[in-house]
Amino acid sequence: MDGRASTRALTLEDIEDLRAYERGRAEYRTRIIELKRRRRVAIGPVVSVVFENRETMRSQIQEMARAEHMISDEQIQNELDVYNALIPEPGELSATLFVELTDDAALRHWLPRLVGIERSVVLRLGPGAESGAGDPVPAVPEAAHEEALTREAVTASVHYIRFALDPDRVERFAAGPAVLAVEHPAYTERTPLTDDVRAELLGDLRP
Repeated sequence: MDGRASTRALTLEDIEDLRAYERGRAEYRTRIIELKRRRRVAIGPVVSVVFENRETMRSQIQEMARAEHMISDEQIQNELDVYNALIPEPGELSATLFVELTDDAALRHWLPRLVGIERSVVLRLGPGAESGAGDPVPAVPEAAHEEALTREAVTASVHYIRFALDPDRVERFAAGPAVLAVEHPAYTERTPLTDDVRAELLGDLRP
């Protein structure tokens, strides 16, 4: 969040200790899987994004604490400092971008070709969006992660991006159409956002 005060940040009180989390984990994980399903958008055969919010980030911290057996406030606070930066503020959408490749040959083919993909994602709004026109809202990589993930010769398979929408664009997004696109020299794909996806994401965009 680049030093801004957050209105949605998670605190230590939001994170359950390991024993309490374990008791309710199965049911909680089922809810999170469904939440992420509603917030996942495939853009062609290789790229997808999951739009993050406060609850997806809480689940990430809970799972990280469980995997690493974190029991101290200091350990949890370190995770909060990392993942709170990925929670969108009103007027923003925050997403994790995945280059979804499962075998070595595909990785060797695609990752060198997709350098810069984190700066090639655009949200297009309004009339003409489906054909590549419309009002463009470009993705901006998360500054805290970009340096670690960006290389000149090969890209990473995970990136963190953000879209900033002013109030007029929020209402244009609500009215539709809205299209999520990758406009990269080696990969050009577009996916219209369904009414259900737009309704879900309006909860992020509106206070």
